[in-house]
Amino acid sequence: MSLHADAARVLKEWPAPSPDQEQLRLAYLDHLAAHRDGMWKPCKDGHLTASALVIDPAGGRVLLTLHRKLEMWLQMGGHCEPEDASLADAALREAREESGIARGLTLLPGGPVRLDRHQTPCAVHLDVQYAALAPEGAVAEISDESLDLRWFGYDEVPGVADTSVVRLVERARALL
Repeated sequence: MSLHADAARVLKEWPAPSPDQEQLRLAYLDHLAAHRDGMWKPCKDGHLTASALVIDPAGGRVLLTLHRKLEMWLQMGGHCEPEDASLADAALREAREESGIARGLTLLPGGPVRLDRHQTPCAVHLDVQYAALAPEGAVAEISDESLDLRWFGYDEVPGVADTSVVRLVERARALL
């Protein structure tokens, strides 16, 4: 199955948790139907991306990266790559690469946590957001894609991150 087909399947099966998330789900499906290249960065009309919020439930904290280009605290994530077999694989790959936690990260079962559409310098990102559980004692290591990498308590996130990250944390916590 192609990554495009996997993304369409995931989005068709995903039970959106709210009316606004349902609108985004349908918009993502329309985008994929209209753009055979809708998974890839060269699609200037926008493209799907995959991200994962790294969570340490026992510590009551999340790992955020200070994005080098956007200079914002965000979850791990980015563009899909040809070697990604699925959206979930892309999200987990991004989480491993950007967190430095090479082993033990597992995605929260049940598929995506939420969707977020936002403008970036390259194009509109149609982000499919997952949550990844960090193994006990996980040690994060900054990548060259980040200016900084830091664990934040759940209650600290609204003070450092934008609304999309706050909503992602809230939804992931509700699913835990």
